[in-house]
Amino acid sequence: MTRLLPFQHKRFPGGRRLLVNECGDHHFVAEAVFELMLAGALSEDHPEFPDLQSRLFVSAELNDGFGVRKAAAKYRSRKAYLRDFTSLHMMVVTVRCNQRCEYCQVSCAEQDAYRYDMPVSTAMKIVDLILEAPSDSVKIEFQGGEPTLNWEAVAAAVRYAEERREKAGKKTVDFVLCTNLTAIREDQLRFCRDHGISVSTSLDGPKDLHDRYRVLRSKGSAYDLFRGNLALAREIVGEDRVDALMTATAASLNAFPEIIDEYEELGFGGVFIRSLNPYGFAAEKAAELGYGMASFVAAYAEAFRHVMKVNRRRFFPELFATILLSRILTPFSTGFVDLQSPAGTGISGAIYDYDGSVYPSDEARMLARMGDAHFRLGNVHVDSYREIFGGARLKDLIRGACVETTPGCAYCAYQAYCGTDPVRNYLESGGEVRNMAGTPFCVKHKGIFDFLFSFLDGMTEEEEDVVWSWITRSGRVQAAGGRPGGGIGGRGGAGPGRPGPEACPPPGDGVAGGV
Repeated sequence: MTRLLPFQHKRFPGGRRLLVNECGDHHFVAEAVFELMLAGALSEDHPEFPDLQSRLFVSAELNDGFGVRKAAAKYRSRKAYLRDFTSLHMMVVTVRCNQRCEYCQVSCAEQDAYRYDMPVSTAMKIVDLILEAPSDSVKIEFQGGEPTLNWEAVAAAVRYAEERREKAGKKTVDFVLCTNLTAIREDQLRFCRDHGISVSTSLDGPKDLHDRYRVLRSKGSAYDLFRGNLALAREIVGEDRVDALMTATAASLNAFPEIIDEYEELGFGGVFIRSLNPYGFAAEKAAELGYGMASFVAAYAEAFRHVMKVNRRRFFPELFATILLSRILTPFSTGFVDLQSPAGTGISGAIYDYDGSVYPSDEARMLARMGDAHFRLGNVHVDSYREIFGGARLKDLIRGACVETTPGCAYCAYQAYCGTDPVRNYLESGGEVRNMAGTPFCVKHKGIFDFLFSFLDGMTEEEEDVVWSWITRSGRVQAAGGRPGGGIGGRGGAGPGRPGPEACPPPGDGVAGGV
């Protein structure tokens, strides 16, 4: 007797129905087949039955112990990030910046406002706390403001973490410097080279777009200075250790193809199309800088199609799509904190402000800069690791941050791939839990998932090869023997693979910093 196993579903144009189960397997069927399934009339000799059974949508047995164990194993793999509790740690070594970007999400301070610098003693206390995290490997990301303006704290934190790593029982401690590259010096770049520090920078597109909102306090072109120092950084640190992230404003929505071409021309290994976050100066100038998420989704779809054309001549992933496709096509977890359930706030990443205050996410710290410290977890000068990360504040936050129990998400077909953002919920509604239907977060992610699944259902073999090249070559999944399994959707199952580092824009993890 055929038995239906739990799944969500969504109707697509052309008489197609998308099925997604709780462990993230998906399959498209015709509406007629879906109706047979619902009626309990899909026989075992139906041509769709083997695929539906292998993907755990139906079972031939009432008590399918093997199917349950298989689903449980996949579910554990998808939630494996929970084992590496708080592996990403972001240190805001200063809020000062030599630029005043119109959309700065942290409301950066003047370049001479030294009271916003993190003292070395605070930096070392933060490193001590970071090394108490249970994860075998941790990543420390230096943010601002512009972190190169307080280089003493950066250098001291790196040396101290290296000195204490082995005694703290960490296999690795990796470092990322988030910098706008317009104030960096050669000696700082040499320090990055000597200590294996990756450089994450910002590029919003061609010169006119980059200079439009990224304004140097000293006047002149931020783009020209960026270009010169980008070449210097690549020469000293290495091309494979310097990458960039863009922020999409209203002015750039219709220029995504030109922005992608700029990234390709400058020799970057891919592009991450990132929407604007409503914090800091970006919130104050929302009327000028902002846009509806439906418009962003339409522009994103055009950008994706343009990137696919670029991939006809070279390997060049769109990194947000790579994250989402990794979640859709493999059973492995990703470290992208924006789309985790429970939310990655605090349990996957944490941020330490210049004064030692600890927040569960960069957005929570941005909210505090706007005058509301609702999400503050404690301070390294007065609170222990257990009080900060084992306290009631973080537990309460995470308890309500699961899409499986969130109104508007609990029955969504994309639940297995999505997450929730309690900080943004609080900013927009006053509550950490809300009905997500129709929110900007939901419109953006549901729209992009709709687009990607439509693409997957109708893609060519050439496009399929491109998709798998993004997933495997970007380090998300290192598959034995090439592309896992030989197919997706209704064309074969995803085969073995192993997740790589955090699935996020290299090397800065896609966290909105002050660069």
